[in-house]
Amino acid sequence: MSPVEIGWIVSAGLGSVVGLILALTGAGGAIVAVPLLIFGLHLSVSEAAPIALLAVGLSAGLGAMLGLREGKVRYKAAGLMAVCGVVVSPFGIWVAHRVPNTPLTLLFAVVLAYVAVRMFRQARAEAPAADAPRHAAPPCHLDTTTAKLVWTLPCARALAASGMGAGFLSGLLGVGGGFVIVPALRRATDLPMQTIVATSLAVIALVSTGGVVASAIGGHVDWHIALPFAAGALTGMLAGRRFAKHLAGPALQQGFAAFAGVVALGMIVRTMI
Repeated sequence: MSPVEIGWIVSAGLGSVVGLILALTGAGGAIVAVPLLIFGLHLSVSEAAPIALLAVGLSAGLGAMLGLREGKVRYKAAGLMAVCGVVVSPFGIWVAHRVPNTPLTLLFAVVLAYVAVRMFRQARAEAPAADAPRHAAPPCHLDTTTAKLVWTLPCARALAASGMGAGFLSGLLGVGGGFVIVPALRRATDLPMQTIVATSLAVIALVSTGGVVASAIGGHVDWHIALPFAAGALTGMLAGRRFAKHLAGPALQQGFAAFAGVVALGMIVRTMI
């Protein structure tokens, strides 16, 4: 078996792990795609980022289509956030290829640790934060008559800013940005949580696609690794969905958070050696 064929098998295997984690833990699980590529195939963050984005974009796109079919995606809000993210994403890619790998890896480890701590705390909470009472009206609120968001300048500004932040991190680190988009939608809107998640997936899919296209134009995508990795991710996610309902829950979320924390620590140690 040639080294190229071995690389394809390893890439597809790593992708299937990402897909399985996505199916069991949700969109936030995609953040482990970059560390798996770093440890499994010895890529740098800038090399792994567009490959991870391809897998994240395809997986989120599948989830967004399901949400759109169920009428849960707020496509106008998703469109505004995605446009802002796609515009900023190439700047993140530009920065990623001009920052040395060591500080970029440390930055990714910090972001991963933050996501791990946040997910662990959410899993331990007795009630979802979305059910907590609000003390002030959000800038984007639903019209009870039309069941549509009331668009105002503060509303558009809040959504655009979160889209830009997700786009920059998407290009810089190869993350979907769900850990930015979901909290931003929870702060800026009074949408139900299922609608927020579905809308977030739509934004992630569009922003990730923009990042992959920008990286491909710049010649920064290794398709020999990216294609089997993405195929493995989709296969793992579809397989994981069969038993996700039986395994998903706070204990699994805590387990993934602990795993992500260990991976973040490993990345820090790896850069220091």
